[in-house]
Order: sequence, then structure tokens, then C-alpha cells
Amino acid sequence: MTVLSIILSLFPTLIMLMAGASFIWMCFEPSIFSILALIFSLYGLPLLVYLIHQYFYPVKEGISYLVGKEYSPWWGSHQIQVIYIAFPVLETILRLIPGAFSLWLRLWGSKVGKGVYWTPALEIADRGLLEIGDRVVFGHRITIFSHVIKPKKQNLMLYVKKVKIGNNVFLGAGSHFAPGVVIEDGSYIPVATNIYLNKKTKQP
Repeated sequence: MTVLSIILSLFPTLIMLMAGASFIWMCFEPSIFSILALIFSLYGLPLLVYLIHQYFYPVKEGISYLVGKEYSPWWGSHQIQVIYIAFPVLETILRLIPGAFSLWLRLWGSKVGKGVYWTPALEIADRGLLEIGDRVVFGHRITIFSHVIKPKKQNLMLYVKKVKIGNNVFLGAGSHFAPGVVIEDGSYIPVATNIYLNKKTKQP
């Protein structure tokens, strides 16, 4: 691992420490400043660091390797986002506010259309690698991963590609979407459907 990889692996710990300190401050001295400090530590700082990281080390689609002397931009971006996978309630709150989660994903670099319905239980691993059209309905406990890792010759091969979902799409509960998946306009994805790497659905 590179020095930057090691530093960013400590980022989730930093966020927890900052959030904990802000919460204690808010409990002992409740004020607008302590509340804003807590919100910034949980939402503002990870987003800000991600955008800076993306500017200098943009995540690129395609194949790369995680083991070696070369820095992996995806690894760094994953460490910045992992706090939301470990504590999904942070984004569940956003999905309860109309339009908030769509805006949140746009800030991370994804393209999200109008009228998208998000259920509270949902897992997205790569917030900046989505293209979602208008009037898309996400069912309960859907997972979307724009990356996959596979052991190969004493190394770890990483494949990254955006997941693209068209307009007027219904995604059934419990479905899983892998990197490079393309869902065409007007598609209906049944419950508990697994769509694998680089597959493209056809409108029924």
C-alpha cells in the first residue's frame, strides 16, 4: 500500500472521532455551532475530501490492480465513503426527505434525474458512479456496486464501471446490480433479480 492509501484508511476513524467530539460538544453546549459541527463532520467533510481527492486522483473506469506500489484512486474514494456503508442510517435519514438523497448523489458526481423514489433500505457502494434517469422506483434492499474485485495471480484485480438506469424503470426489492449494468428505459426488474457484470436489460 502507498502512503496515501494508509492515510486514507484512517479516514473513517477520523470521521468517528470528529462526530463523537461534536456530539459531546452539542450535549454540553447546545448551539447552532455545535449542531453544524456535527453535520459537517458526518456529511460535509467526507464529501469535501472526496471532491478534492477526485480532482487530483479521479476514479477511472476499467481494470486496475490493488496490490503494488501504484496508488489506487478507487481505494482512496472507497475509504472516504465507507462510513456510509458502516452506518447506513446516515443516508437513510436523507432518503426520508424528498429530493435530498438525489441531490446528495449529484454532489458526489452521479447523474440523477427527476422524480426518483428511494426506499429507506438501500446500499450504494460508489456514489459518484451512477447514471439514473427520470421516474425510477427503487425497491426495498437494493444494492448497487460499480466495482468488483477478483483475486488474480497473487494480486487483486479491480474492475470499475458506471451503472446506468434509464427513464421510467421499476427495480424490484432485493435486486443486485453489478458494474457496467445498463437498464433500458421502461424496464421492469422483478423482485430479487441479480444482474451481472456488463449486462444490458431489454424492455419487456
